[in-house]
Amino acid sequence: MNDLAISGSVSTPHITGNWQKGVLNMQGDSYPENAYELYSKVIDWIRHYLDNAGRPLTLDLHLLYLNTSSIKGMLDICDQLEAAHRQGKAVKLTWHYHPDNGRIAELAEEFREDNTFPFFIQPQE
Repeated sequence: MNDLAISGSVSTPHITGNWQKGVLNMQGDSYPENAYELYSKVIDWIRHYLDNAGRPLTLDLHLLYLNTSSIKGMLDICDQLEAAHRQGKAVKLTWHYHPDNGRIAELAEEFREDNTFPFFIQPQE
């Protein structure tokens, strides 16, 4: 499988997946009209990477706002990472947030509480 590239818009995050580096990056707001369509592409890419690459996977998130359906998509992604972690695969997630955006920091903390894989919440400088 190749790299993943989904252009962002006002309501969708810019998403890139670098197969060789094992990094998935998501930046921006996420309130798409069809979150399932958007997040299913990401979930498929992650699944294929974890099944075939044989290398660690790092998610680097710079998400500013998520609507309810996007939160569901992120829950599915975290479930996938948690399952991989329990199988001994190396996965890591870092969620960056602006210090003035306490709501997204709280949301990231809620996600972290439900998982055992390495999950970091990092304020942007």
